[in-house]
Amino acid sequence: MEIEKLSIVIPAYNEANTIHLILNKIKVVRLVNDIKKEVIIVNDCSTDHTAEAIAGYQLAHPELNIQYYEHDVNKGKGAALHTGISKATGDYLIIQDADLEYDPSEYNDLLKPVLGGFADVVYGSRFMGSNPHRILFFWHTIGNRWLTFASNMFANLNLTDMETCYKLFNTKLIQSIKLTEQRFGFEPEVTQKIARVPKIRIYEVGISYYGRTYEEGKKIGWKDGVRAIYCILKYGMFKGD
Repeated sequence: MEIEKLSIVIPAYNEANTIHLILNKIKVVRLVNDIKKEVIIVNDCSTDHTAEAIAGYQLAHPELNIQYYEHDVNKGKGAALHTGISKATGDYLIIQDADLEYDPSEYNDLLKPVLGGFADVVYGSRFMGSNPHRILFFWHTIGNRWLTFASNMFANLNLTDMETCYKLFNTKLIQSIKLTEQRFGFEPEVTQKIARVPKIRIYEVGISYYGRTYEEGKKIGWKDGVRAIYCILKYGMFKGD
């Protein structure tokens, strides 16, 4: 399988303090087979200086192909991903958070099953492999595992980490799927819907995880977990659109 360009979709909301750091990490990554990088940033109406930070970075680093879009009102992470996915022109795309929880140096690990001709979709799992993982919240981890278990039941998959940020998709495939969830319901919705694609080949690889505390800027909360349960039932049990 040949890939000429990888689109890196970054939803950003109030990430002025870290956006330049994650862009630095993306910039220095050399993708296998000299695959080109297209960085798509969607600013979801940040109230800090995220827009200025990105504009300054673009001026200072014109060698990095950054495509910038912004929402006039805050719509949620899922909505920002919908925008970014629709703008992607790479053969494949990967989702990247604007914080420092996930390491872009592992893009090549996710690309490996695709380049080998085995996968259409690759999830990066925080719960498998020997990569570094920050130890954080017990109940948050239990919640993630339970949601993955529930998602697997309806999708008939054996994923270990449905809620992971790192998801690598064939771009045309993901652009052909109607996605509606505006916030963190994106994860269970997209998982249920790709599982219904005939003959879809889904792989998982172990990744590192440098998690943040809520004091450090983590945004997902218990209400998002409740919404995830609703989405699993809606898109899994009832096959909602």
